[in-house]
Amino acid sequence: MELTHAFTSAIAKSFGLFYLIALSIGVTVYAFWPSLGKRFDKAAKSILDDEDGPCR
Repeated sequence: MELTHAFTSAIAKSFGLFYLIALSIGVTVYAFWPSLGKRFDKAAKSILDDEDGPCR
């Protein structure tokens, strides 16, 4: 088997595709994990709790 530019490019593109798909699935599973809901709600509300009033 000869390592040509087209062959190595195809392997790199395939690996990158599967890597990004796995990363996307991992992030989605993390975001929708049931036990993390309270943490995300607290983070969403903490921004609103820190405001003292309008900027002057």
